[in-house]
Amino acid sequence: MATLVVHNQTSSAQDAEALQQAFKGWGADDKAIIAILGHRNVHQRQEIRKAYEEIYQEDLIVCLESEISGDFERAMYRWMLQPADRDAVLVNVAIKNGTKDYHVIAEIACVLSAEELLAVRRAYHRRYKCSLEEDVAANTTGNLRQAIGYHAIPPPLPFVFLYWNVENVHSSLLLVGLVTSYRYEGDEINVKFAQTEANVLHESVKEKKGNSEEVIRILTTRSKTQLVATFNRYRDEHGISISKKLLDQTSDDFHKVLHTAIRCINDHKKYYEKVLRNAVKKFGTDEDGLSRVIVTRAEKDLKDIKELYYKRNSVHLEDEVSKETSGDYKKFLLTLLGK
Repeated sequence: MATLVVHNQTSSAQDAEALQQAFKGWGADDKAIIAILGHRNVHQRQEIRKAYEEIYQEDLIVCLESEISGDFERAMYRWMLQPADRDAVLVNVAIKNGTKDYHVIAEIACVLSAEELLAVRRAYHRRYKCSLEEDVAANTTGNLRQAIGYHAIPPPLPFVFLYWNVENVHSSLLLVGLVTSYRYEGDEINVKFAQTEANVLHESVKEKKGNSEEVIRILTTRSKTQLVATFNRYRDEHGISISKKLLDQTSDDFHKVLHTAIRCINDHKKYYEKVLRNAVKKFGTDEDGLSRVIVTRAEKDLKDIKELYYKRNSVHLEDEVSKETSGDYKKFLLTLLGK
């Protein structure tokens, strides 16, 4: 369930006028901005943006960027975008940030439905004038831009270099496969496939041996329902979940991406709870991770994630956010959390 508390008392034109008033004077009225935009759903926010441009011939997002700053501005900017555009921006930032943010690409690719991911790819194409898979392939392997197997991208380097830094190549292959996947979303399960492919995954994570190309094929083509059956079979056969087993194997990029993909497919709410926990527990709050989860899930299932957070940590997420953040940024996040 969503945490966003929606107010419907005014028209989009009235909201636009109120925001314009909030921008006047010495410094913006951040309280008024939060009171309006923090209580409007995605459709209302787009209507406000449209009305603002019609009345004042200015883009509301550009105005917000000029009036507010810091973590508050970044969170508000993402909040004002349509979901597909927002995810396109998040992926682009992750690509630019390199290996430390590969998990964000895998997260978005694995949590979204097939249609939602397709919308992100279209939004990425419009915004950045190139395909999402092109950017992922070109920027996640350094000088190695080739791919092996069914994602064939011609290598710019001699064949002799194909086996250099092979885990880096495999991480790129996995990411490209995830962002281009269009999964079947039915409930059918093939028990035989679940058994066979659980064995393939076991061999891959066992001392980093096995056929990585087969693992990529499984993770990028099977339905989420089928994959969950495979993960369950793995746990039944080996007495440990594959995600826990991978915790010992996450020293390289490929296994880190694999770990994120499996966790997001298996139970994305548990995954997001851990992202939030890590964001507030680490030395120096991870504002990007904190904002990403709250902004992207506030209209979807943040209430469920909040409840899971309390169950696992015996403290309310709102209290942690209040303790670890400050100012208008804190007020905005708490508003999206339903406070």
